[in-house]
Amino acid sequence: MTIGYFLQSLLSVLNAMSPYLLLGFLIAGVLHVFVPKRFYARYLSRDNKLSVLWAALLGVPLPLCSCGVIPTAVGLKNDGASKGAVASFLIATPQTGIDSILATFSLMGLGFAVLRPVAALVTGLCGGFLVNRLVKDDIAEMDAGHCAVTVEKGNRFWRVLKYAYFDMIQDIGLRLSIGLLIAALIQVAVPDEFFLTFGSQPLLQMLVILVVAVPMYICSTGSIPVAAALMMKGLSPGAALVMLMAGPAVNIASILVVRKSMGSRFTWIYLLTIVGFSILFGLLVNAIGLDAGITPACNGAHGACCPAETPSVSWFRTLCSVLLVLFIIIALGMKLFDKFKKKEAVEGTTTYTVEGMHCNHCKAAVEQAVGKLRGVESCEATPAANTLVVTGTASEKDIRKAVEQAGFEFKGVKE
Repeated sequence: MTIGYFLQSLLSVLNAMSPYLLLGFLIAGVLHVFVPKRFYARYLSRDNKLSVLWAALLGVPLPLCSCGVIPTAVGLKNDGASKGAVASFLIATPQTGIDSILATFSLMGLGFAVLRPVAALVTGLCGGFLVNRLVKDDIAEMDAGHCAVTVEKGNRFWRVLKYAYFDMIQDIGLRLSIGLLIAALIQVAVPDEFFLTFGSQPLLQMLVILVVAVPMYICSTGSIPVAAALMMKGLSPGAALVMLMAGPAVNIASILVVRKSMGSRFTWIYLLTIVGFSILFGLLVNAIGLDAGITPACNGAHGACCPAETPSVSWFRTLCSVLLVLFIIIALGMKLFDKFKKKEAVEGTTTYTVEGMHCNHCKAAVEQAVGKLRGVESCEATPAANTLVVTGTASEKDIRKAVEQAGFEFKGVKE
């Protein structure tokens, strides 16, 4: 493996994905700014099949990861959503989003781009129906109306751009970058025959992928280049779909938070539904022969694999790649700056440690929960530093209760 070939592989994947990622982020920003937050809770409150369907349909296009979806789902529960609707939303939402659908199309073709949201929808529906039928009393009681909706102010066009190309990239930029790097590394370092040795045992491939993908965190967009690179090395399309479904939908952190917020039986249904249906859809993909136009074991100059059709490099794609890299550098640089920035102590201000915040959706959930408490003048959460700065006279007990009801771990005053 040479550095030059690694960079060439990285540039190829980046050029293929960047136009679709930029468009997907923009659409996600429009959804975030122009769709009222109460719109989602409004259709999810009834304990019936229709609320489960609405939850899955509303969740599929949202660009929320498996950590960001947790506080959103808790907020929906607090706003009166049924337990089945919450389960449907939790399962369907992180598997895909408008950005990842477009990115899937760019690297893996129309078949996978269509199948991902369909699989997420079906999985969410089945999980929600099972929760409605089987979960009765073990969901933790929530304080109704606890999670207030913050009305954002400012120019809507600017808010769309800020959310699309700053907030979202702060949330998934690091993991997306890691996914791209891993994809390029797989392309040049993994032997062509590695997954071909499992060629006659696709179910074993899926189980191996599940063991790796379920505990770790991987976002729906960041999983795409990794899955595509593994398919180039002989991974079956069904096993690749298992990674695309199970990897983004669940991780150890989300399992622990769901168990604490929703109860043990709810959590088991949530987890087993994701695992079971990812295998089921994986077997279906292999049975119908769906592929992504990716041919394993291409005999290139370096012995690496390559797509069946390599898109020619264009100035437009290169420009999109440059813009995407710049956005990632700026967003992650600001996130790193926030982590180490020392804030001047203000009279009446206390800094608490809050764990479990991983993105701007987590930040918003904590700030909304604490901000509505009596005696709180202002509050600011910083996920990168695991801190919550509160100005006002609210007691630590009330702040702890608000943070924990929002689904996060309150560790007390930061020392």
